[in-house]
Amino acid sequence: MPLIADGQPQTKIYRLGLLSPAPFAGLEVTSVALRDLGYVEGQNLVVERRYAEGGLDRLPSLARQLVQVPVDVIIAVGADAIAAAKDSTKTIPIVMGFTTDPVRQGFVASLARPGGNITGVTYAVGPEISAKRVELLKEAVPRAKRLAVLSTAELACTPSTWRGFSSRR
Repeated sequence: MPLIADGQPQTKIYRLGLLSPAPFAGLEVTSVALRDLGYVEGQNLVVERRYAEGGLDRLPSLARQLVQVPVDVIIAVGADAIAAAKDSTKTIPIVMGFTTDPVRQGFVASLARPGGNITGVTYAVGPEISAKRVELLKEAVPRAKRLAVLSTAELACTPSTWRGFSSRR
């Protein structure tokens, strides 16, 4: 009878591409979160870092490098990096970080349903996000009658967002 040797299961090595105009301080926090999910750099994760070192015109070629590696996912930091990643691939998932209005910038179709291969976080404060914040506030404090908002005109919500609150302009 032949001997059957059970070897260790082959561990997939995941490749994470990081595209940023400059070294990304948030990578340390991201690494901790990835470690909590079982992805450990040097064990089952390789991080391919590409920094433009201030030369934003370098981002498109750096994004193409990540696509050629190839990586399993790209974290793109800032609008210029997101645009470069978007132009470089339609199939590799892109996680965007730190952009103000990904809908207006053409990165995603909407915040609720981004579509395509781009997802992520935004610090958007436009009407769509403001409306959601007001909706959550109404749920959390249903008896509230007044809401004060300090905002520029371009960031303000539509009047229908404020239904149920007294309004003074």
